[in-house]
Amino acid sequence: MATAPSVSYSMTVRLEVPTSGTSVSQLTTAVESSGGSVIGLDVTASGHERLRIDVTIGAGSTEHANEIVEKLRGIEGVSLGKVSDRTFLMHLGGKIEMASKHPIRNRDELSMVYTPGVARVCTAIANNPEDARSLTIKRNSVAVVTDGSAVLGLGNIGPKAALPVMEGKAALFKRFAGIDAWPLCLDTQDSDAIVEIVKAIAPGFAGINLEDISAPRCFEIEARLREALDIPVFHDDQHGTAIVVLAALTNALRIVDKGIGDVRVVMSGAGAAGTAILKLLLAAGVKHAVVADIHGVVHAGREDLAGEDPDSTLSWIAEHTNPEGVSGTLKEAVAGADVFIGVSAPNVLQGEDVASMAEGAIVFALANPEPEVDPTVARQTAAVVATGRSDFPNQINNVLVFPGVFRGLLDAQSRTVSTEMMLAAARALADVVAEDELNANYIIPSVFNDKVAGAVAGAVNQAARAAGAAAEPATATS
Repeated sequence: MATAPSVSYSMTVRLEVPTSGTSVSQLTTAVESSGGSVIGLDVTASGHERLRIDVTIGAGSTEHANEIVEKLRGIEGVSLGKVSDRTFLMHLGGKIEMASKHPIRNRDELSMVYTPGVARVCTAIANNPEDARSLTIKRNSVAVVTDGSAVLGLGNIGPKAALPVMEGKAALFKRFAGIDAWPLCLDTQDSDAIVEIVKAIAPGFAGINLEDISAPRCFEIEARLREALDIPVFHDDQHGTAIVVLAALTNALRIVDKGIGDVRVVMSGAGAAGTAILKLLLAAGVKHAVVADIHGVVHAGREDLAGEDPDSTLSWIAEHTNPEGVSGTLKEAVAGADVFIGVSAPNVLQGEDVASMAEGAIVFALANPEPEVDPTVARQTAAVVATGRSDFPNQINNVLVFPGVFRGLLDAQSRTVSTEMMLAAARALADVVAEDELNANYIIPSVFNDKVAGAVAGAVNQAARAAGAAAEPATATS
């Protein structure tokens, strides 16, 4: 699938051109004939004979950007100056910073913010540790923890290379929910070490967001931390994705007028995201689910599962899905299905596979950047199509969930996060799309819809309090 020019690969090219002639128009022609787009053209200096122009250009990839630059270099009379990648410029020096909430302008303010006044606050917390939730940043802070083992679609690139993603996550926490989040990139991929490190830093945080940790280790790490800590632990790659998928499916089913307990769901992918989606869908009422991985449909009689650990993810899937005993390939399983959800690999399905699905088919092809089936092709026969991409309608994006989920957990001072809270978050997110707004191209709201974070937070807060998961209120300190 061809990649259109995108702001993610945009650049600003500084050029000097003659004031006379057609050089300026040649710039635009060169960019557009190369498949790029001119986003902006600014004259930054002018003389009698030469103009200095900054041209901002959208490209489809790094290679495409380089091709455009070479095309510009070849225009007669044009001198090429600095080429700035706009995405890299945004990351210079990092994307987040720490700032004080109070000015420190004189001796009095210093003595209250720090010594000697701070000692009284320390003593109050020592006497009642729960006061840390109200008298420190713990009240509003989340640790974003990774080992860099499964970053985006890049794989195991390590903690340093993962840091830009974790910074971005922290920025989104602040932008959408007012939460102070801190990226913690751990230089170990030993599960025992990760658990011990997170346990050790937990006193300073009200929640832990695990991020980009590879399966199956992520399941064990999350389970052990949930058992050990008195604050919520949430692996966003699993549960954030699952909540958005359930919300989108809820609204898609409203469009095709089918019940969640009646539809047959076929999933491609049995990793962290796929397993979490499956578990939440089953909790929401799905009764007919089939999962396929690289070896085909998962079922109890599959040869490679004979020696599988009974506690493994695949064994759990085989036990809790596929009540009809379907076997064979993904393509065979999709025939007649009501819903396809892909969190796996590009181009595992073709148009004819989507056409073989039931009337009113729903297709969520979420692999990024190349989905399991071309969305344009899928839309020819499917009633509703969603992707993980921003250049198609119905983007399944975790940003719709994790800020509001943690806002709700922090507001409730919750000690945990449960399936009931995640179901509440999915219902609230689905309900942001009003009945008169709902259509096949709008089953999930925009990440910039200002109702989203508040609706999700309110639902999670209420569910946490109803479940008795909130901490005891901190005592007033005089």
